[in-house]
Amino acid sequence: MRRILHARLFLLMAATGLSASLLAQEKQHDADALAKALSNPVAALISVPFQYNYDATYGDNGERNTLNVQPVVPVSISEDWNLISRTILPIIEQHDVVPGRNQFGLGDTVQSVFFSPKAPTASGLIWGVGPAAMIPTGTDDLGADTWAIGPTFVVLKQDGPWTYGSLVNHLADVGGSRRVDISATFFQPFVSRSLGKGQTLAFNFESTYDWHAGQWTVPANLTYSKVSKIGSQMVSYTGGVRGYLEGPAGHPDWGIRLAITLLYPR
Repeated sequence: MRRILHARLFLLMAATGLSASLLAQEKQHDADALAKALSNPVAALISVPFQYNYDATYGDNGERNTLNVQPVVPVSISEDWNLISRTILPIIEQHDVVPGRNQFGLGDTVQSVFFSPKAPTASGLIWGVGPAAMIPTGTDDLGADTWAIGPTFVVLKQDGPWTYGSLVNHLADVGGSRRVDISATFFQPFVSRSLGKGQTLAFNFESTYDWHAGQWTVPANLTYSKVSKIGSQMVSYTGGVRGYLEGPAGHPDWGIRLAITLLYPR
């Protein structure tokens, strides 16, 4: 009888250990799947990033703090297609970027809408195309005070732990007081590698070409992120650094990026 009880106890402990192991593997799989989805700008994942950027030094001692609120909302519009809304609303605080001035307020909002197939192509490419617009929400002279519109396009491939691709848009002003003329192309090549356990290492260039000035601005970003959980809320934490390879006179030299992203998997 004692041997039977010991055997049952052993089986119960083994089953409990196996269940815990399977649960841990399932959580890790979920974290890795979410990390992979975050590397895809047109993934069918609702997310709300709060991205903080610190940039220095503009001119002699200018510095800028920017909090980008960037909700991403995918909507299924047919059996084969998704519509993905991506919004960037910057909240800016800066000192001596404009010499002798301290400024705080909203920047201009950039709204992009991608129409993207739900399934990759036969070669594994994921893509999306649609319109983009800059909305003049800027305050305290932190915006261009004009509307701008244009096309946007993203293409990428996810191959094992690797994700690589590029996002492009072009914006040209179409109305408003036109405190500045806008004709700018944004080009963001990116590559990332999953490290397992919800971790990702990513590198990108957030390049912008000003066609009026004939000038590139090219920051290079290196970031590390990890998917985790706060209570029942899935989140991703990001930290990284950047250096400016090129820019107009007085452009910043370096920067720091920190972000927390709220995730709402379906």
